[in-house]
Amino acid sequence: MTHPHLPGIWSAVLSALLFSGLTHAADVELRLLETTDLHMNLLSYDYYQDKPTDQFGLARTATLIKAARAEKPNTLLIDNGDLLQGNPLGDYVAKVKPLASGQVHPAFKVMNQLGYDVANLGNHEFDFGLPFLRQAIATASFPYVNANVFLPAAAGDGRREHAFTPYVILDRQVIDTAGARHGIKIGVIGFAPPQIMQWNRGHLMGRVSAEDMVEVARRLVPEMRAKGAQLVVAVPHSGIERTPTGPNAENGVGGLAEVPGIDAILFGHSHAEFPGRAFATFPKVDVARGTINGVAAVMPGRWGDHLGVIDLKLNNDSGLWKVVASQSSIRPIFDRDTKKSVAQDDPMVERSVGAEHAGTLEYVRGKVAFSAAPIYSYFALVEDDPSVQIVSNAQIAYVKRALVGTPHAGLPVLSAAAPFKAGGRQGWGYFTDIPAGPLAIKHTADLYIYPNTVKAVLLTGAQVREWLEMSAGQFNQIKPGAEGGAPEQAIVNTAFPSFNFDTIDGVQYELDLTQPAKYAVNGSLAQPTASPQPNRVKNLRFDGRPIDPQARFVVATNNYRAYGGGNFPDLKADKVILDAPDENRQALIEYLQMSDALAPNKQVNPQADGNWRILPVPGVKMTFLSAAKATVYLPKHPNIKLLKDNGDGSALYQLGN
Repeated sequence: MTHPHLPGIWSAVLSALLFSGLTHAADVELRLLETTDLHMNLLSYDYYQDKPTDQFGLARTATLIKAARAEKPNTLLIDNGDLLQGNPLGDYVAKVKPLASGQVHPAFKVMNQLGYDVANLGNHEFDFGLPFLRQAIATASFPYVNANVFLPAAAGDGRREHAFTPYVILDRQVIDTAGARHGIKIGVIGFAPPQIMQWNRGHLMGRVSAEDMVEVARRLVPEMRAKGAQLVVAVPHSGIERTPTGPNAENGVGGLAEVPGIDAILFGHSHAEFPGRAFATFPKVDVARGTINGVAAVMPGRWGDHLGVIDLKLNNDSGLWKVVASQSSIRPIFDRDTKKSVAQDDPMVERSVGAEHAGTLEYVRGKVAFSAAPIYSYFALVEDDPSVQIVSNAQIAYVKRALVGTPHAGLPVLSAAAPFKAGGRQGWGYFTDIPAGPLAIKHTADLYIYPNTVKAVLLTGAQVREWLEMSAGQFNQIKPGAEGGAPEQAIVNTAFPSFNFDTIDGVQYELDLTQPAKYAVNGSLAQPTASPQPNRVKNLRFDGRPIDPQARFVVATNNYRAYGGGNFPDLKADKVILDAPDENRQALIEYLQMSDALAPNKQVNPQADGNWRILPVPGVKMTFLSAAKATVYLPKHPNIKLLKDNGDGSALYQLGN
């Protein structure tokens, strides 16, 4: 016989189970929000142009963050890194008026209020040294993670300790689609490029070491699962390559997507936008869903110009939480088609960092010299350029002074420098454009945007040639018209970063783009079996004569390049003969002040000396893209002409006639 109270008892038990979260859940929608590569662009302000902007800044991303949260009940907000360095505000806080003990870093004055859940360390977090880094992130009200940077080995046992918290497991309450609450443990693990050991050797060598991201992930993701993580989010400050990468890859996201147990990847470093058309041909990528090898992934540009969004649908019908569907997207703060802002400033940001902003403006407006001519980088990828020339001149002057009284004092000093602001995926406003007139600190930061330090390497003439061959990877191969080449061909390889396009002053040379590139981006020979090897560098001369392959040269550069950044042949620590503590930017300031004082008219006259050029190719119009506003300078460039204004801020130009 049925007990008369049994149905009521079971109803009560079932109700209790539902509200305790012990039954299988209905679907749960979890939204992951990502910012990355903010580079201290907290406000919608361009310190180099000294004016407001509507195209970047966390103040506008904050509005998107609040809107995205309002749409979904379950959200996590995560920053991927490269936060603390990148514009004059970052320099001001780290070096001009350093943080006082107990003072909250301005980035965290904002991010603490936005309620970030966790953040990862990028490579540029290490630019100001470990003490500053630790002091700054200690003022964050949320945890920081990094799993692949280690302290030196412990004596005797060989075990190493993580330099930072490798991962966190967040206990969160989520609401399912039926309105019931459930507990879930979400693991978040972070990574930085192992190349920090090259790029910031002076700050890190002997203090920490870095391991391959993928190998560390393979060790730790199972550990996270064993400790209760029901969902694992990887936050690598790393990009993705079209082709497979090897050990210690800088851009290792493809490999991380192959690691079992990772449910989502929030990535960055490359300043690119994923999902997006640029990645449509990458293997195992679905740009419609925003997945890599089936794993949900997102990369939201740089400087807060986009917010990354991953919407995960979770279910635990099997007894374990699993991702059963996902959709990744990026939300812009500026509509490039309509050229209108789609996100207003959140006033909280300016209220929070107004004092630091005012101090930065006072700092960057300080005059250092006076220029008789404008300085711009619109054509820096195709012609010798005044914005690069003036940096090279400053580096040569600095190194010559530093070598006085040393065994290398009598050697010729060359200089390698690259155009840092050259448009492309950074946008058609991303160029140096300094008018004639007073030169202030903000202009030197515009000419040299990184806090690199001056280094000099000792090389042979043959090694100088190989340096230039690597740089020449900036260009596509051009097929002459007589060989069936198209009448119009683009010359700039947009996959090659402009900061690796070193030109070397002190020698003269030409580039023959009918030849294939000698080196791949990773520094290996592009055609290892070719004999003879292709060579784009022609007529390389020093002092008017063909360069002696055995002659010795001192080449002024920066710490990034001297210690292997960019994978240039022969460049490594054993070539460094001058390990200066001063920033390249400070060397530039000193040079401008000296030039201003010594010039007869008390003015700097920035002019490129024309020591290199691209050889014409018969029967081919060699074209390239630059900013449309560069047309005002065309009278100064008889070898360049406008072909078409594209109407989006860019224009198509022709090199040669």
